[in-house]
Amino acid sequence: MQHSEIPVINISLLNDKMQAHIAAEAINRACREHGFFYVSGHGVSEELQKRIAEQSAVFFELPENEKLEIAMNKGGKAWRGFFPVNAELTSGKPDKKEGIYFGTELDEAHPDVKAGTPLHGRNLFPEHPAGFKDTVLDYIEAVTQTGHLVLKGIALSLGLPENYFYEKHTQDPLILFRIFHYPPQAETAQQWGVGEHTDYGLLTILLQDAIGGLQVKSKGSWIDAPPIPNTFICNIGDMLDRMTGGIYRSTPHRVLNTSGKSRFSFPLFFDPGFHSAISRIENIPQAAVQDDSRERWDKSNIHEFSGTYGDYLLQKVSKVFPDLKKDVL
Repeated sequence: MQHSEIPVINISLLNDKMQAHIAAEAINRACREHGFFYVSGHGVSEELQKRIAEQSAVFFELPENEKLEIAMNKGGKAWRGFFPVNAELTSGKPDKKEGIYFGTELDEAHPDVKAGTPLHGRNLFPEHPAGFKDTVLDYIEAVTQTGHLVLKGIALSLGLPENYFYEKHTQDPLILFRIFHYPPQAETAQQWGVGEHTDYGLLTILLQDAIGGLQVKSKGSWIDAPPIPNTFICNIGDMLDRMTGGIYRSTPHRVLNTSGKSRFSFPLFFDPGFHSAISRIENIPQAAVQDDSRERWDKSNIHEFSGTYGDYLLQKVSKVFPDLKKDVL
């Protein structure tokens, strides 16, 4: 393992027209070199970060039968709820983690819910801890705004208008939020908390606890991406790789928790709208479509994909939770 070279970028500069180029240039370098970068100046309160961490720890300390009261098989097509350790698969292998899946809260009157569109609907919330629902929804709302700001910076980093992604893909982004608990395991056990993978969409915004364990495959070598207080770590997903013709690559990453302690992480996936048509961005400098399937963890060529983001995502869903495939698709 190498020492992390992943940069920290102050994204508050993106709100200043005189300084936005500084953050945009830093984002460009980070996306080309690592596919990962930390963001500071994000505006999400430390109190909210602390609250969601504390309440999540309370939930995962509950007996499993209580956690299963909001099991994913009760979430239907919305694909929400709790799953136990070893229930989620990465590349066909079980992950050493448990978690809860959330998303944008939509009631039965929403057109996509009425139409039975997968991954749209209400969340499942536990009775305990008290206030958890409000905390989760507050967190989703706050970090979604961070996502819009980072995508503004990514657009500028590519020489595009700052509202490029908003106008074409993220006026109604697909927001999926996860809370993961990685139980303690012996250092000799070596079961991956989550195995090597790339994320599917545009952007992942991750809050880590203080434990560490995230590893990133940067420039062909695995490096640690340790937690830095009051920052989020962002990484680009397959759809941004597809849109940029491989200029910005979706970077493999994995988690191994051998700390002897519980580890918590809070990834929010800020992705194109479910019905958003995915295509390559035209007229960006040095765009060169690459077939990197031999190098990719899943051996797929994402540059051959044609369709909507929903099409792409649903291809992946059935592999992560095979037993839920019939409920989601």
